[in-house]
Amino acid sequence: MDKLIEILEELGLPFAYDHFAEGESPEPPFVCYLLPGSRNFAADGRVYYKGSEVRLEVYTDRKDLGLEARVEAVLDGHGVFYNKSEVWIEGERLYEVLYSFGWEAG
Repeated sequence: MDKLIEILEELGLPFAYDHFAEGESPEPPFVCYLLPGSRNFAADGRVYYKGSEVRLEVYTDRKDLGLEARVEAVLDGHGVFYNKSEVWIEGERLYEVLYSFGWEAG
C-alpha cells in the first residue's frame, strides 16, 4: 500500500482513510480513500494474487474539471485503470467524484 500512499501524496490534497475525525475535516478539496473489499485471483481453492478494491473519493464544493484532470493524470501516470462516477451530496453541499479501481497487494 506504500505506492497508494505515494499516489495520494502526489495529488497534493489533504487525505484520510474513510473519513476525517470530527471537527478535523479540512476545507475542500480533500480526499478520503477506502479499501472496502478484496479483489483476489484464485484457482483450485487457493489465492494466487491478493488484491484490494480501492475507492478514492475526491470532495469539492464546486465542480472542478481542472482538479479532476489532475487526479486522472496522476492515476494515469501510475498505470491505474479506474472507473469514475459523481454525486452531489446535498446535506454536505459537496460534490463527490469517486474513482474506483483494483490494487494488487505487494
